[in-house]
Amino acid sequence: MISAQQTNIRNLSLDELQNYFAEIDEKKFRAKQVYEWLWQKHAGSFDAMTNLSKELRLKLAEYFSLPALTINTTQYSADGTIKTRFKTFDNHFVEGVLIPTEDRKTACVSSQIGCSLNCSFCATGKMERERNLTFDEIYDQVALINKETERIYNKRLSNIVFMGMGEPLLNYNNVLKAIEKISAEDGMGMSQRRITVSTAGIAKMIKKLGDDKVRFKLALSLHAANDKKRNQIMPINETNNIKSLVDALNYFYRQTNNEVTFEYILFKNFNDSQKDAEELMKIYRQVPADLVNIIEYNPIDGAHFTKPDEQTTENFMKFLEDNRVNARLRRSRGKDIDAACGQLANKN
Repeated sequence: MISAQQTNIRNLSLDELQNYFAEIDEKKFRAKQVYEWLWQKHAGSFDAMTNLSKELRLKLAEYFSLPALTINTTQYSADGTIKTRFKTFDNHFVEGVLIPTEDRKTACVSSQIGCSLNCSFCATGKMERERNLTFDEIYDQVALINKETERIYNKRLSNIVFMGMGEPLLNYNNVLKAIEKISAEDGMGMSQRRITVSTAGIAKMIKKLGDDKVRFKLALSLHAANDKKRNQIMPINETNNIKSLVDALNYFYRQTNNEVTFEYILFKNFNDSQKDAEELMKIYRQVPADLVNIIEYNPIDGAHFTKPDEQTTENFMKFLEDNRVNARLRRSRGKDIDAACGQLANKN
């Protein structure tokens, strides 16, 4: 018998729920109904499970907890981007973003409350890491952003990127379990090929992704193409240098046959010269990569970076294109609500 210790009901498999219902002399199909409420109808409370009797709902509330995320605030950008601040059961806040385009509706989700990596260009990195998000909290972000997408656009999410608050590979098990549930037929049924996990670069965990034969896409936040510069802006590079990351990414490719994406924010007079572009090209050629995303820098409080002028950006892009690097310039979205890349910090 499951003890009445307020176990999170979403930690139970369908089989475990069915066993519980058998123990309390309830019909087996009730477990399936509850499971559908949890993962497909996204019930935020037992009271919302309206096809169950009031007595059964009270019994579930006695034995189980349902610590779902709730929406705290929502902000709407002039460019259509929507930022949502979610509240956890223990009164922390975490942000997620809907980035709509004509052909894509992308959810940018968080994996941690705060971050421990202290990247100098990132607002989240200036926060303390409070804790990891659980797999069901990550799932809640996606489900709630999807609900907003359906309400506004009458369409479901097409893509998910783990590029919000935190370092996904430092919350490895919860991130993988969330993706498994998001892609499951009894979850949201989204293809893992439409999910991208972005990492600041933790070599041993990139190799673990390879060992686990993951099917989702992997992006590396590079942002500088030599160790000296990368050490300055990303302290994680001091223990995970570029050579170790190149080795890990090649191992990942051999295990999964998944090409990787590089992310590269342009900073004025720091990493935007032709020499920087040459070093980036060399790294690109060492790894089976499908794309380099060149990203506009978004200003944050307490950082002294600025973005280069348009001509410098064009020259950088042209050098890459002339040397057969598949590069794309990613324009900022949601800057007016602090929802752009590197800006998530529960500011408002």
